[in-house]
Amino acid sequence: MEETNNYVKRTQKDYSLQFKIQLVKEVESGTLGLSEARKKYGIQGDSTVRKWLQKYGNFDWDNQMSTNMPKSPEQKVLELEAKVKLLEKQKAQLERQNYIADEKAIIFDMMIDIAEKEFKIDIRKNASSEQLKRTQAKGKKA
Repeated sequence: MEETNNYVKRTQKDYSLQFKIQLVKEVESGTLGLSEARKKYGIQGDSTVRKWLQKYGNFDWDNQMSTNMPKSPEQKVLELEAKVKLLEKQKAQLERQNYIADEKAIIFDMMIDIAEKEFKIDIRKNASSEQLKRTQAKGKKA
């Protein structure tokens, strides 16, 4: 029986810039080590991740210290696109929560209306005309 080798030779051009930057962030944040990153993403070359760290990372390899290097326009665009996607997700989630809250408020109002009719009692607090006049007078003084 013959074993087939599924080895596919890749180059750095096979990986998108966004992928490289994301991997560099994971390694620099300490989430992954070099070998862990290679195994997780199926990167074959030993030096590939190191080259990406040198090219896209915040570590100054010449002076052996961490710096905040200016980002390329491509990096800035990718980061802003990621932020926009995140904000759109958060907006959609908040809109869903708002819709659910509005629906609950309508249902609770209906329940109160039914309870008031069934039991012939006032559940909602109705302000008397004297209370309204005092409240309005206080509002004008302030």
